[in-house]
Amino acid sequence: MVDQLIDAVSTFLAHLAAVEWEAVGVALLCHLARLTCRAFAWRSIVAAAYPSERVRLGRVFGAYAAGVGVNSIAPGRGGDLVKLVLLKHGLPGSTYTTLAPTLLVETMLDTVLAGGLLAWAFSQGVFPSLDVLPDLPTIDWSWPIDHPKPAIAIGAVWGTVIALLAVIWARRVRDFWQRVRQGLAILATPRRYLTGVASWQLLSWGFRAASVWAFLDAFGVPASPRNVALVMAVQSMSTLLPLTPGGIGTQQGFLVYAFRDATFSATALVSFSVGMHIATTAFNVSLGLLALFVMARTLRWKRLVAPVHEEPEGVSRG
Repeated sequence: MVDQLIDAVSTFLAHLAAVEWEAVGVALLCHLARLTCRAFAWRSIVAAAYPSERVRLGRVFGAYAAGVGVNSIAPGRGGDLVKLVLLKHGLPGSTYTTLAPTLLVETMLDTVLAGGLLAWAFSQGVFPSLDVLPDLPTIDWSWPIDHPKPAIAIGAVWGTVIALLAVIWARRVRDFWQRVRQGLAILATPRRYLTGVASWQLLSWGFRAASVWAFLDAFGVPASPRNVALVMAVQSMSTLLPLTPGGIGTQQGFLVYAFRDATFSATALVSFSVGMHIATTAFNVSLGLLALFVMARTLRWKRLVAPVHEEPEGVSRG
């Protein structure tokens, strides 16, 4: 994979002279608009969880931008933790148990839209087939049937342990789920969710499509609704396995496969893919570092997380 990435970057550098930088600028402006829409949506979710607190849009945007910047260069969605830490520092009385579910709500509509996009892409045959799944080994459940007495004994032991833990942790579990429900509070008011969250997220998807269209133009790849949809489907696919920063490598491999029957050259496709990744990553990291410095007055992550204390056992503040 490393050799392929090096070749891809070399291809991109060899075609820099042909890049339309005005289109790149338009693409990045659309990308910034997309992030802003996401911040508006997240702010609505957090405000519903903490109705008595003043949730500042600047604080939410800064936390979101910093998290996106970290996700661009670190695998495993580590930027989501950055979002939570920065927002908690600026929202007195909040807890991670309540803030974490707000990120889940923030991605609910994305999951539906991305799922539909992936279903369309698979129906077009642009992704590798999933017919190998039936050949994977399965779990053998026959042992409990063949050995009933040991199975009953083991089940009784585990049942006793679970029952004891349930009694001991009953109060903590109630507190935990109450805080989780608080983070999901906006779902109890569908109208508020539609106007304050879904509308902004749909707009963000529009800006995302516009950004991809501009990047296609910038690198000489034909821009069409189908090509934009394919690129967005590949991006969604790469996020399912966030093993590399920003899905680099995964996206390039899927793009080459998805456009294998295209009339334009593979060289132009590789240049577009790497160029879009480099441009958006540089933008995300720069914006994220700026947001981190403005909000925390430091770029040292250890200094930011050091003063984190245990959450109070009460739930009155979330």
